[in-house]
Amino acid sequence: MSVPTELLFLRDAYLRGIDAEITAVDPDGRRVCLDRTVFYPTGGGQPHDTGVVAGHRVVDVRKEGDEVWHFLAPGEADLPRVGQQAETGVDWARRHALMRTHTALHVLCGVIWNEWKVPVTGGNMEPLAARMDFEFDPLPEGFGPTVESLVNAELVAGRPIEVSFVPRAEAVLDEDLIRTKVSLVPESVEELRVVDIVGLDRQADGGTHVRTTDEVGRVVVVKTESKGKANKRIRLQVADS
Repeated sequence: MSVPTELLFLRDAYLRGIDAEITAVDPDGRRVCLDRTVFYPTGGGQPHDTGVVAGHRVVDVRKEGDEVWHFLAPGEADLPRVGQQAETGVDWARRHALMRTHTALHVLCGVIWNEWKVPVTGGNMEPLAARMDFEFDPLPEGFGPTVESLVNAELVAGRPIEVSFVPRAEAVLDEDLIRTKVSLVPESVEELRVVDIVGLDRQADGGTHVRTTDEVGRVVVVKTESKGKANKRIRLQVADS
């Protein structure tokens, strides 16, 4: 019988490590489940965390149902056993870079939504680099420099970022909470996590974020591309201030 994994990162993205119990072990896949985790599993355009579980390097993290599986590097010591208490910790440099990047994308979404009312059609990120697609047809003249300036102004403003949880029945009444053109929230989710960049952007999201926009640094729009008549891609990098 599977044991659901408590997702601690949903409430505290700054929690770097904890002691957790091993609830399941898959020797063939060199992976383990924990009763609770600080590791973010790949999803929603954000890649997984890396780090350490019981002295083993974590090279991948995946959510299957209510369980989070932590994939351990091959060629290391014997796997932990079920019931064992394990010391765990994320690679903080990678996690914080992803937090900065994810928040930068939300600021980008907020700026574009407020200025042009254009929805997101897709996106992906790596630490300090990302791309996001929007339903523009065509891109406004001088769009790249304009949006870069607007986003950086919001980052410098140091807007606070708040996380709350809203019942699905209430959330569906707020059309702005789902900023993507197609909702990516599974029907099984009964409570939506809402990330609010106060005064700029408020949307349903399960990823990790920084506490204020000025913690992001600054962004550089490195390229804009056409991916179809009504689908334009923005590539950006995140840099220190």
